Amino acid sequence: MRQDALRHKLLTRRAAMLAGGQALLLAAIGGRMYQLQIAQSEHYTVLADENRISLRLIAPVRGRIVDRFGVALADNRQNYHLVIVPEQAGDIGATLDALEALIEVSETDRRRVLREVRRKHSFVPVIVRANLSWDEMARVEVAVPELPGVSIDQGVTRHYPFGEITAHVLGYVAAVSEQELDGDPLLELPDFRIGKSGVEKAQDANLRGTAGTSQVEVNALGRVVRELARVAGKPGQDAVSSLDVVMQQFVTRRCSTEQSVACVLLDAITGDILALVSSPGFDPVPFSTGLSSAMWQELSNDPRKPLSNKVIAGVYPPGSTFKPVVASAALTAGVLTPETSFTCPGYLAFGNTTFHCWRHGGHGTLRLRDAIKKSCDVFFYETARRVGIDRLAAMAHRFGFGGLLGLDIPGERPGLIPTREWKFATTGGAWSQGETLIAGIGQGSVLATPLQLATMVARLVTGRAVIPRLVRPEGLMLPGGDRGPSDFPSLDLAPRTRALVVDGMNAVVNEQGGTAYAARIPNPGLAMGGKSGTSQVRHISDYERAHGVRKVRQVPWKQRDHALFVAFAPVSAPRYVCATVVEHGGTSGGGGSAVAAPICRDILLEVQRRDPSRRVPAENGVAALDTARNQPGPRGG
Repeated sequence: MRQDALRHKLLTRRAAMLAGGQALLLAAIGGRMYQLQIAQSEHYTVLADENRISLRLIAPVRGRIVDRFGVALADNRQNYHLVIVPEQAGDIGATLDALEALIEVSETDRRRVLREVRRKHSFVPVIVRANLSWDEMARVEVAVPELPGVSIDQGVTRHYPFGEITAHVLGYVAAVSEQELDGDPLLELPDFRIGKSGVEKAQDANLRGTAGTSQVEVNALGRVVRELARVAGKPGQDAVSSLDVVMQQFVTRRCSTEQSVACVLLDAITGDILALVSSPGFDPVPFSTGLSSAMWQELSNDPRKPLSNKVIAGVYPPGSTFKPVVASAALTAGVLTPETSFTCPGYLAFGNTTFHCWRHGGHGTLRLRDAIKKSCDVFFYETARRVGIDRLAAMAHRFGFGGLLGLDIPGERPGLIPTREWKFATTGGAWSQGETLIAGIGQGSVLATPLQLATMVARLVTGRAVIPRLVRPEGLMLPGGDRGPSDFPSLDLAPRTRALVVDGMNAVVNEQGGTAYAARIPNPGLAMGGKSGTSQVRHISDYERAHGVRKVRQVPWKQRDHALFVAFAPVSAPRYVCATVVEHGGTSGGGGSAVAAPICRDILLEVQRRDPSRRVPAENGVAALDTARNQPGPRGG
């Protein structure tokens, strides 16, 4: 009995201990459950939702770029993508073979698809071809029931209604490179495009907009089960350019008669660039959709440089178009008066060097007005010698040469105005007076862009430090146009000095004996003034001068002189400025008066007829588009 009592007592103790342990375990489990389900329920609910719910970005619609009257220059167009879901398609190679029988699937596309299939989850769609035509989309849609995993998806691509006509101004958009990733998740979206050049790049931040979000439910593998919510993104802001697209089309057609041209049309009062043409151009669409290597090689190797915006990045010796700067420097320094005269026998002997005038027999005795009118080199050799390179360079900088103008798109080059310091830093040698003489006719080391030439004229005729622009922050043109001058600082140049130089440029075009008299506008109310220039590309030796210079047709195109002309109109109240550079003298190989001046004449005549600075086409530019489509072809000249 005693042993049974001890056994019972021991069993009861163990049972109590076991029961106590179970109670503690249940209490711990209950406490933990309370902690998880009640005390920290919100925390774990969030964690569970984060595993179950995925928040994805939706690319916003990119803002448009419009001209000054609201005509769309860059907008967005719906397109079609061919996509394939690997887990549904099965044999990817066989599916691609079947698709190739319907539409073109290049070897590059095939390699890319196979590479992405290996990198991504099998349920993630892979784009086989983007930007399908309507016919291609229709052929695939008919065959979709027999092609598991293949479908047509809708997307948006950048559309440029005017193609290469506006390419150098607008630029283009393209895929984001690794170097451009800056932490913005929007840049990591598939097929997202950003501005790479032109207005597209300069205004990219505003054009992008704000991303939307899509809240989707996913399973453990990350496959989308359903969309729970969607918040639309904010479209990008529209950018208003200063262009008048009708004038842009007109200038493009007028320049298309030559092989390689840079031409810019400027409103001298506001600084608005009404037309900017670098011919030949390029189609911006392939840069957005994918440029083939063959097309890239063709564009890159073209000697006419279609990818370069020659108006802002092409640098040329300005030749005689630089002479108004030299005249302004001389009048300001007091080394020259309107009555000062020099005799031109056709050359100037200086030291042991002979500097030639473009006119072999010389111009005789000239004063300033006739020297500008007839573009006498000897007169400006002597003028530059008296001014000196320091004062000449200072005046050139005042007119906008030798530095960036501050244009509101990237790619501008500063050109070059040589100085003593530049010569020593570059070559280690001292500046010579012979180099000053050469700079006096815009040759030697003097280099300028066509935009700088136009800006020089705009500053000369207004007396203000005009800064050109391609974007109008104030928006579209108001009815009645832009009123009053823009707030540009004074050029600090004496009105009499400006008047004397402008009068000489008037004589260039509108008086017999002027170098561009043949290109004049007969209507006095629309008359233009200007200055011609022919800048040497290769040096002409004394031997060639003595034995006869080769005819233009005998000189390779790349070695022919450039033809330049700068002009303003109307002479009575200058408003519009045009600068044209025809590389290597164009098809005829002629000089500035023969080749470039007629282009400026036709453009200034047309812009005055339209007068885009003072009126607005009806219906927000619809009339402008109709006019553009029906414009006659350019006139010869």
